[in-house]
Amino acid sequence: MAEHSSGPSGPTGPPTPAIDTGTPHSARVWNYWLGGKDNYPIDRQVGDQVMAVFPAIVDVARHSRAFLGRAVRHLAGEAGIDQFLDIGTGLPTVDNTHEVAQRVRPSSKVVYVDNDPLVLVHAQALLTSSPEGRCSYLDADVHDPDLILEGAAETLDFDRPIALMMLGILGNVLDDDRAQAICDRLVAALPAGSYLVLEDGTDAYDKETSHQAQETRAEAGDPYRLRSPEQIAGFFRGLTLLEPGVVSVSRWRPEETAWGVPDEVAALCRVAVKETAAGSR
Repeated sequence: MAEHSSGPSGPTGPPTPAIDTGTPHSARVWNYWLGGKDNYPIDRQVGDQVMAVFPAIVDVARHSRAFLGRAVRHLAGEAGIDQFLDIGTGLPTVDNTHEVAQRVRPSSKVVYVDNDPLVLVHAQALLTSSPEGRCSYLDADVHDPDLILEGAAETLDFDRPIALMMLGILGNVLDDDRAQAICDRLVAALPAGSYLVLEDGTDAYDKETSHQAQETRAEAGDPYRLRSPEQIAGFFRGLTLLEPGVVSVSRWRPEETAWGVPDEVAALCRVAVKETAAGSR
């Protein structure tokens, strides 16, 4: 694991490992769906294959990104959170977690976690903190929560509330029991008053099409596990949900527009608070 920090002077770190341009990576495929340019032919190939059977994946990506912004604004504002652990960072785009949080609360500290060298390259260049806060990057894998917690503790104070952000990441953990264990371990390390913000793909809306997309990703070398609303709800056991509970990412406290409430998309989310140090975990 490599840890890279940034403040007013910008990020530093050891040499970046070689980027594998022949194997698709979820962060780069996601970047392609969001209209970004930080991806390779193999990522675009997988992205196109999934879009061919599930065109709505583009709406999922865009609404998921918008949900991140709304959730972070709420936590940094009304909830008073100034520490964020964002696992599965993905490639920097517009309104990254630290940008949203530090606009509301400039002293916010954010630790990003990902394991793609291309993400690291861009994190070093773009994920720069406000002078009052701090922004760090961990080169680590979601499958190793203890390593993540160890690295995050170099920047975050685990005696104070932290917002754990897990957007679109647990779908990369294909085994259900393992995904639950990872989530449990991470939440167990958080102090009372902390929050879990989680979003992942679901097969709840169109099982046939969703599973075609899931099979396509697996065959292309970028497997992703879709889960039911009940399975996603299980990640929040022992926590107290914020309204409106488990909903499509497009329906979590959407901003008012002239076009009314947005359509549901095939990704579910929740935001919940850990009210006691032990909880039920």
